[in-house]
Amino acid sequence: MHTANLTREETAARSAAITLHRIRVELDLTGAPERARTGFPTTTILEFDATVDRTWLDFIGEEVRRVEVNGIAQEVVYDGARIALEGLAPSNVVRVEAVGVYSRSGEGLHRFHDPVDDRTYLYTQYEPADSRRVMACFEQPDMKAEYTFVVDAPSGWEVLSNQSPAHVDLGVGVQRVQFAPTLPLSSYITAVAAGPYARVDGEWSRDDQQIALGVFVRRSLVEHLEADEILEVTRQGLDFFTDAFAYPYPWGKCDQIFVPEYNLGAMENPGLVTFTEAYLSRGAATEAQRAGRANTILHEMAHMWFGDLVTMTWWDDLWLKESFADYMGSHASAVATRFHDAWVTFAMRRKAWAYQQDQLPTTHPIVADIPDLEAAKLNFDGITYAKGASVLKQLVAFVGDDAFFEGARRYFAANAFGNTTLDDFLVELSAVSGRDMTDWAAAWLQTTGVSTIWAETDADGTRYLMQDDVRPHRLRVGLYDRVDGRVVRREQRELDLIGARVAVDLPEADLVLLNDDDLTYAKARLDERSIRTVEESLSDIEDPLARALVWSSLWNATRDGELDATRFVAIVRTHAPREGNGGLLAAALLDAAFAIRHFVADDRRAAEQRSWTEATWSALQHAEPGSDAQLSWARALAAASAFDDVHHAEVRALLDGEVPDGLVVDPDLRWQLLTALVTTGHAGLPEIAAEEQRDDTGDGRTAARRARASLPEAAVRAAAWTSAWEDETLSNDHLDAEIAGFRAGGRRDLIEQYDEQYFARIEPVWAQRSIELAKRLVLGLFPATPSADLVDAWLATHPDAPAALRRLVIEQRDHLLRDLRVRGAQS
Repeated sequence: MHTANLTREETAARSAAITLHRIRVELDLTGAPERARTGFPTTTILEFDATVDRTWLDFIGEEVRRVEVNGIAQEVVYDGARIALEGLAPSNVVRVEAVGVYSRSGEGLHRFHDPVDDRTYLYTQYEPADSRRVMACFEQPDMKAEYTFVVDAPSGWEVLSNQSPAHVDLGVGVQRVQFAPTLPLSSYITAVAAGPYARVDGEWSRDDQQIALGVFVRRSLVEHLEADEILEVTRQGLDFFTDAFAYPYPWGKCDQIFVPEYNLGAMENPGLVTFTEAYLSRGAATEAQRAGRANTILHEMAHMWFGDLVTMTWWDDLWLKESFADYMGSHASAVATRFHDAWVTFAMRRKAWAYQQDQLPTTHPIVADIPDLEAAKLNFDGITYAKGASVLKQLVAFVGDDAFFEGARRYFAANAFGNTTLDDFLVELSAVSGRDMTDWAAAWLQTTGVSTIWAETDADGTRYLMQDDVRPHRLRVGLYDRVDGRVVRREQRELDLIGARVAVDLPEADLVLLNDDDLTYAKARLDERSIRTVEESLSDIEDPLARALVWSSLWNATRDGELDATRFVAIVRTHAPREGNGGLLAAALLDAAFAIRHFVADDRRAAEQRSWTEATWSALQHAEPGSDAQLSWARALAAASAFDDVHHAEVRALLDGEVPDGLVVDPDLRWQLLTALVTTGHAGLPEIAAEEQRDDTGDGRTAARRARASLPEAAVRAAAWTSAWEDETLSNDHLDAEIAGFRAGGRRDLIEQYDEQYFARIEPVWAQRSIELAKRLVLGLFPATPSADLVDAWLATHPDAPAALRRLVIEQRDHLLRDLRVRGAQS
């Protein structure tokens, strides 16, 4: 194992021997605009007590130039990941002078040169363990410290960190910004951003507390910022969480910055939250997209308490922040903003992620066993986020809102600025609810898998609610009837399903929803009468949450091979054009497209794809002008047209300006349409060059790269393959573009020759590239082979490959086998 991959045992031993107090970090970013300059000087001064005479610091960079321990220079002993420290005293001051590397992978200090105006922008991204790419540190969450950042940068730049500036010294063309010391923080949530960002200021106040608000973005995107809405949601969140948690916002200011080439949706750095620019539309956005952005803002704000104020001791308890933040993002959206249907999209979209992850052979408990950092990196997944949030929703149904929030308040009060484990939270929740939460935690947090729930009638006519993978559920059963062209709930019954089955009195109904209101985490099956009802009347169900649960049930049954994929796609074709909830519509369109490519039998796929492409075109023509549905159908048409060119002339006309009334064809949609034409051979390099000249932005250049790699020519796909694996100058987004182009259009005939090469390349690339980039290659280029023979052979002959790499390959194997199994059952 490479020394960069820290283990739980060694970090626990280090934190037991070291008591960290303060860290000062000095960064010289004045050379950042120079493209040829690959690194930046970084100096770290750490103050700590020790009960041992030796330890190590974590750092990944170009070089370590000098190490001093208590004023005495030491020989630099550095292996590329760890700096050895010897001769420690009970109280120590250590100084490390080094050179960090400007990142192109989104890890550490990422540098972006904006092609629009040639300005340079910097931001940091650390979780779980990349602050060591910027400073020498103790890279583990249980070693909190007071941080003081000092940044040298070109004059005129915005320079930001977790705290506000305490001193600014101006020189000739440069500035030195020293920030106020932070409250105790883990290294992974410290942050720095610098560049000529545009800013919009605001303020939030409550009683005697005043919080400065800032929203930042590259200057070339400022017209797309929608700062008023972002600030409104921010204020609504601060109002809600201040009341809900009874603990004032502790971080002094609340800056939010939208950054390019970002690997995540957002990151909860206290006082300086980073967001992907994907949350900013370049022309057209649906209400569902804005709801998603609001949800993320509130998710990150919840982290100011869950994760930042109180932090897990080690990554085993990652759920203590991510599950809670995921739950709070939806809850706060629903009760504190205009996006009252947050739980609707959660039921269909977010939980689908959890259900998929929880059925993989690598699934894990919510409270996971995380032996090292590579394992931690992969556990930012559907279990930790969406399943955890779903289980918390079940917990709230079990103990009630009041007990849940009072438990959270006590948890914050008892552990502020400290580190915790599962037991610390259960102690507070048990005390306030009057219930021993041990059994609940054992059933929901420390087990794996998802229950399937269905209704069954035995020979004597007794009806039972059944479950496999038994765990306790509190749920509601909804009975719906068709009345005057609508499907409405007649009655609802609440019950506890504890064992494998429970006798229930369920009258007949046109539609029976077994997890009505979505209280529990389970796959709820529809009976055949209910399926016939939704085939005819799904879009007549008045309650959007009920529709979400129906869509979710249909999709789960399709993935499990219990509902024929063509039957599912037919339901989407029939009812998606009448789906009034934008989030549900977007999810249904994605599910239908995925089902066609993965679950429809081989001999029926072309016909199903044609029917689907025709359906997207027809729905686009009939959608209300200027509506979110119109935009969603246009995007669906673009996606479908990469696989079927029946409407290539109409797609070309859209690009030429012949658009339905109300449709905004913004730069992103133009690229989607053009790339579809390129993929099917109806456009080529001249059209790509013209579009890139029209949209000479960072996003435009990335889209052009993808389009060029999508040309249906063997030599082009070969070049994309080679570039993805071998060109280490590619940024994270450009690597994604090469991978997407290589796979464009599902053209196995152009790429199947690389199947065996893939398995020869993955272990070397895992050793040579950062985990973020290596993961993109392993997942993005996994071959859709007609059998699992190649992947089985690799797993059999590589038992000692890194555990994180094997996990990814095992998961991809399971996806492949599911595709083959479901398709085979429908042949």
